[in-house]
Amino acid sequence: MTIDRRDFLSVAALAAGAGALAACSGPDPDQTLARVMQGAGDWDDLRALFALDPEWIDMSAMLITSHPKPVADAVARYRDALDRNPVVFLRDNNDKLQEASRAAAGRYFGVSGDEVALTDSTTQGVSLVYRGLKLRPGQDVLTTTKDYYVTHEALRIAADRSGAQVRKIPLYETLDGISADALADSVVREIRPNTRAVALTWVHSSTGLKMPIGLIGERLARLNEGRSPDERVLFCVDGVHGFANQDATLASLGADFVMSGGHKWLFGPRGTGVIVGRADAWPALDPLIPSFLDSDGYGRWKRDEPPVPTTAAMVTPGGFKPFEHLWALSEAFALHQAIGKAKIQARTAELAGQLKEGLAGMGHVKLRTPLSPELSAGIVSFDVEGANPWDVVDHLQSKRILASVAPYRTPHVRLTPSVRNTPAEIDKALGVIREIRAAA
Repeated sequence: MTIDRRDFLSVAALAAGAGALAACSGPDPDQTLARVMQGAGDWDDLRALFALDPEWIDMSAMLITSHPKPVADAVARYRDALDRNPVVFLRDNNDKLQEASRAAAGRYFGVSGDEVALTDSTTQGVSLVYRGLKLRPGQDVLTTTKDYYVTHEALRIAADRSGAQVRKIPLYETLDGISADALADSVVREIRPNTRAVALTWVHSSTGLKMPIGLIGERLARLNEGRSPDERVLFCVDGVHGFANQDATLASLGADFVMSGGHKWLFGPRGTGVIVGRADAWPALDPLIPSFLDSDGYGRWKRDEPPVPTTAAMVTPGGFKPFEHLWALSEAFALHQAIGKAKIQARTAELAGQLKEGLAGMGHVKLRTPLSPELSAGIVSFDVEGANPWDVVDHLQSKRILASVAPYRTPHVRLTPSVRNTPAEIDKALGVIREIRAAA
C-alpha cells in the first residue's frame, strides 16, 4: 500500500489525531493508525479504527457508515474549533478546507479538484446533475427500468420542465448468463440522434449487478466522435455502490459525471458527497442552488452581469451546513488512498465471493447477484425460498447480523460485506441463513 505525496498533509492530520484512539481495539492505537497510513497494516488494523459494537456483524456498508476514528477525530477537532469561535474559524478556514476536500476527491478520481462539486449525498448529486441538464424539447434521456427511484424521479422532473423525454429500457430479461458485452449492447443500441444523455447506475442496489460502465463509456466515446459538442451524448453515472470499493478513475469509467455519497463505502463523514465531472462537461449543466464556492459569483451579481459557463464550484450548493463533516472528507480519502484502491477492491471481491458461493450452494436460496466479480461488487442479494425478505432480515438481526431489504417492486435480502468484515463473519451469516431452512 502506498500513499501519494500530495496526501501528506491529510495523513499528517490523521497521525496527529492518533492519540485520541483510546476507543479502538489493540494494544497501541497510535501504532495501529501509523501502520495503516504507512501501508503496512492488515485488515484487523483497519477494523480497529472503527468503534463498531463487537456484538454485531455489520454488513450494511451500502447504507450508512460508522466513522473510522481518524474521520471521527477530524470531525471532533473541527467541531470544537467552531464551537470556540465559529465566525472567526469559518472565515479563516472554510475556503481552504473545502478546497482540500475537493482536491482529495479529485486525486482519488484522477482529475483536478476543480472538477469536483461537493454535495451532501448521492441523492443531492443525482438531482443536481439531472435537473441541471440543459435539455431541449425533442431531446431524450436514456435510462433503464432497473435504475433507482432517485434517478427516475429526478429525470421525470427535468423532462417535465424542459419538454424532453425520458426513455426507460428493460436492459435484460434475466441475469442468468448475462455478459458485459450484452449489457453494453442493450444500452448503446438504444441511442438515438436526439439522445442527449445516458443515465445509469454503476452497481444496482437491488440485485448487486455491476454494470460495465467502462465498456459503455468506450462505446459512447466512439459514437460521440460524429456529434457536435452540443449534441454529444452525456454519460451520467450514479456511482455510489462502486465508489470506494472498486479501483477506478473518471477516465477509466468513461463517464462525464459520477455522483456519489461519501458516507457509505468510503467511510467518510455522514452527510457528504461528490459530483466528479469532465472539465468540458460542466457547461452542459445549469446550477440549481447558488454557490458560495463560485469565487466571482457575488461580483457578477453585484455588477448585474450574465452568468458564465458552469463550473464544478458553481454546482456546489451554498449555504451554511455541517462544515466539520465537509472538511473531514479529505481524511476519508487519505485513509483509502493509504490502504490502496486495488487492495480494497480485491478484499471486497474476496468477501463477497465467499458469501455468494456459500449462498449459491444452498438449495433453499436463490442468489440474485452475479457470481463473477466482473459483474458484481460488494452488494449480495438473495431470496430464501418460502420466506418474506423482511422476515429474513428480522431473523438475521435477531442474531445480531445487519442486513437490509432492497426497496424495489421486487424486494430481495441484501448483505453487503466491506473491508471492515472478516471471513469468520461471512461464515456466521451463512450459518444463520442455513438455520432458516432448518426452522422451516
